[in-house]
Amino acid sequence: MTGLWYVVGFIFAGVSFALLTIGASWLLTHHWRGDRHKGLPYESGIDTYGDTWGRFGLRFYIYALLFVAFDIEVVFIYLWAIVFREVLLGGFVSMAIFVAVLLLGLLYAWRKGVLTWR
Repeated sequence: MTGLWYVVGFIFAGVSFALLTIGASWLLTHHWRGDRHKGLPYESGIDTYGDTWGRFGLRFYIYALLFVAFDIEVVFIYLWAIVFREVLLGGFVSMAIFVAVLLLGLLYAWRKGVLTWR
């Protein structure tokens, strides 16, 4: 029966925390509306000019995706290097295949002209 009281206590604590957090945020935000400048976009303290909802080129996103892909590759290679003595030939062959696939992707991106900035 004691275990049931622990469960009830945790449920009460979780619900109380959620309701208190929502209540505190409501109290903090609804009483201080601010002036007309509060909802404007802010960029390093400089007033914006032109359309603030301008679009970025697709090239920025492609560079970001390539960076993330090759950044994750470094993590996998580092972890593989730590356990290199234990994985022997099978680990070496699997890492060689992994690096070969990534190099094929890099070669494809290079041939498509994705890596050249215009």
